[in-house]
Amino acid sequence: MTTYLATGVAIFMAFMAFFIRMKAAKKPATIKKIVLPPMFMSTGFLMFLYEPAQISFLQVIEALAVGLFFSLFLVRTSKFEIKEEKIYLKKTKAFLFILIGLLLVRLVLKHILGFYIDPIHLSSMFFILAYGMIIPWRISMYIGYKKLEKELKTTNQSSQIPTEPEPIITN
Repeated sequence: MTTYLATGVAIFMAFMAFFIRMKAAKKPATIKKIVLPPMFMSTGFLMFLYEPAQISFLQVIEALAVGLFFSLFLVRTSKFEIKEEKIYLKKTKAFLFILIGLLLVRLVLKHILGFYIDPIHLSSMFFILAYGMIIPWRISMYIGYKKLEKELKTTNQSSQIPTEPEPIITN
């Protein structure tokens, strides 16, 4: 019963992430919107104060490696564009497919690894995996945003340079 509930919650969260992303793409991006999610998520590390949730160093490395690999897909589908002198996250259909793919991989891994790894340890590993995925993704977004922000400032400054009026020549 709990497996079905956890699966349902995971599917619900994946679709919520997609709809939040689509809604966010309608508003200009900000540094705050890029940086805050990993900061809020970092409170999850408090779970490791609970001794049964502590995992081995090897499990941490494995989870981080998988997270870093999965982040590549998110990095490739998260690009910014300038519209109306503001920076927006580009809408992409690939993001939905990647989200669904990551969800399916997560569910399969959870099902397979659930036979070999304690559920609390598995939860810890999936948290590390998620954090290992979000940090490179958000760093990439931050760099892309800053690059476009610089480009936007350069464009605005060059278009605002006052030019001297042409002298009027009369005969």
